[in-house]
Amino acid sequence: MAMMFWLSVLLIAYSYVFYPLLLIVIAKFFALSPVSRCHRSQPDVAVVIAAFNEEQSIQARVENLLNLDYPSHKLHIYIGSDGSTDKTNAILNSFEQENVTVRCFDVNRGKASTLNDLMQEITQPIVVFSDANTEFKSDAVTILVEHFDDKNVGLVSGELHLFEASEHAHKGDNKDGVYWKFEQMLKRLESQVDAMVGANGAIYALRRELYIPLASNTIVDDFMIAMQVARSGKRLVYAEEACAYEEIAPNLKAEQQRRVRIGMGNYQAFLRSAWALSPTAKWRSVAYIGHKVLRWFTPHFMVIALVSSLILAAEPFFATMLFIQLLGYAIAIWGTQQSYKRKRVPSFAAFISFFVSMNWSLLLGFIRFCSKDIQGTWQRTAR
Repeated sequence: MAMMFWLSVLLIAYSYVFYPLLLIVIAKFFALSPVSRCHRSQPDVAVVIAAFNEEQSIQARVENLLNLDYPSHKLHIYIGSDGSTDKTNAILNSFEQENVTVRCFDVNRGKASTLNDLMQEITQPIVVFSDANTEFKSDAVTILVEHFDDKNVGLVSGELHLFEASEHAHKGDNKDGVYWKFEQMLKRLESQVDAMVGANGAIYALRRELYIPLASNTIVDDFMIAMQVARSGKRLVYAEEACAYEEIAPNLKAEQQRRVRIGMGNYQAFLRSAWALSPTAKWRSVAYIGHKVLRWFTPHFMVIALVSSLILAAEPFFATMLFIQLLGYAIAIWGTQQSYKRKRVPSFAAFISFFVSMNWSLLLGFIRFCSKDIQGTWQRTAR
């Protein structure tokens, strides 16, 4: 039982501490040459968005795309409304620009099905994917496209900045930004050794011919698309200069539904991306295990650590470990309750609450993944 405790703790530590340190070393000694960028390359580009009940944000989203600094005659916008029941369809149909194509589907089938249908209409060589509640910086598409001058590049992911509504005017990072910046650092390092696993769903681009239709019940479409491109042998690049902005959910409660569903999608993706576990995937295998797989199973390790320390609590050391864990969970519960009440909590408590809440959502996602038939249909969340 002591071995189970230590194995669980070490696997969590490896994912969050030792893997990042290992990645720094790998990037230092095995970094590839930077991708060449052609600042004059401006091919036709398609921007694709699947939307469901986005009446509050869809007009601003389309206007944002229409005002990008990319040549308007080369920028084509495709938006699919997936069985929306609010005013989304009416708002979309009010746009009469020639470069805006709107498809309003009667039935809510899911994002993957909507993307598959839209992709059948696209002829542009470069496709940019985004969300209905995202805002691009004016030069975002230009920067993404510049990287495709290198024929080895198959996908380019931009950088998503999260902000709170009260900080919108300044586009400031959210208060949980430490974790998000940590993730951005890992993506940058993984990009240097062509080991990226996934893309920022709010802003990424790929060569059209590399798109493989998704299974209709796919949940984490951005991850699966990126992994398909990686499996083709093309390079995945992280372009931090290509910026997008998105408002975070107002509190942990509003965010949990989204995290649970993504948790379901993670375990679905795990079964569909077994090829990336093989050493033949090279550095991507190291990144996939350290950055993704061990993260997805961290809640399981946390449960094992708690149960094993409880069983071994007669020993002083494990009694202390049990106390530390219970104290951490108590702080997380308190911090979460304060968040529900929109009250501020100390930074350390906010981080513990965020970490525990994230893994609790993952665990719920795993339970739902194992206990129900996953459907592609979606429900709108606060983010």
